[in-house]
Amino acid sequence: MENSRIDSLRKMLEADPQDSFARYALGLEYMSQNLLEQAKDTFEELRTMDPNYRATYYQLGKTYEMLGDEQSAKKIYEKGIYVSASQNDFHTKSELEQALNELL
Repeated sequence: MENSRIDSLRKMLEADPQDSFARYALGLEYMSQNLLEQAKDTFEELRTMDPNYRATYYQLGKTYEMLGDEQSAKKIYEKGIYVSASQNDFHTKSELEQALNELL
């Protein structure tokens, strides 16, 4: 039953590979099941496909942290801060700055 959400999200992506929300939700589902490599890969795919999907940067950074790759987490947070600022999304920018400060 745990994988039913993953299966459903994969089917959604098969139907529409450009669905950023479904890809983001799939990454979150992988994280919730501690499938960190799959989460990282899914969030990286989303970042490549839709670099303006701001929420990705926070979750991808946290995934890298959980994997013990603090340098990659730092780079992701910094990129997310830039993207958020360029889109005048100061709430997301603030969350990313807090995550970066906690990392440092």
